[in-house]
Amino acid sequence: MPYPVVPVKLCGHLKGAVPGKLAAEKLRQTIGGTLHHCAADAWEAMVEAASVAGIKLRPTSSGDTYRTLELQTKAFFLRYQLEDTGNPDTRTFEGKKWYLKKGQACLATPGKSQHNLGLAVDVANAKGHTLDWMLANEHLFGFSHEVQSEPWHIRYTQGNKVPAAVVAHLATKAV
Repeated sequence: MPYPVVPVKLCGHLKGAVPGKLAAEKLRQTIGGTLHHCAADAWEAMVEAASVAGIKLRPTSSGDTYRTLELQTKAFFLRYQLEDTGNPDTRTFEGKKWYLKKGQACLATPGKSQHNLGLAVDVANAKGHTLDWMLANEHLFGFSHEVQSEPWHIRYTQGNKVPAAVVAHLATKAV
């Protein structure tokens, strides 16, 4: 089954933001890491709904939610090198062609990742029943996959339009 891919609409307060250098007031600690506050609300609502269905959603690590530019750059240099590895997965960064090292998972160039905007979560154990649940429900909370090759990588896509499932979740928290 192909993963649903929906284009990202940015929240109004992310327009003009420098990826990986978000101001603290745009971010919020949430389940398993830090996200932009719109994405955090949606993530919390989705985690709770998954839990009711017997599914445990969590990021693979706290570094698989919001990533600073420094963290994304460090991870990029660990995974890519300038010498040709024979791997067809390449990236252009700082005007140079970088090659994915053998045995490494691909990674967006610094400043180009949805993680740098606090919108993305890499979900642990995104396979089997967990992945099935995500594919059936993530859209209800404003999430979508980004690429077919990464079942674990989802990102918040709804911008200022808060999905009904998130509104309902927020209403229960306000009571």
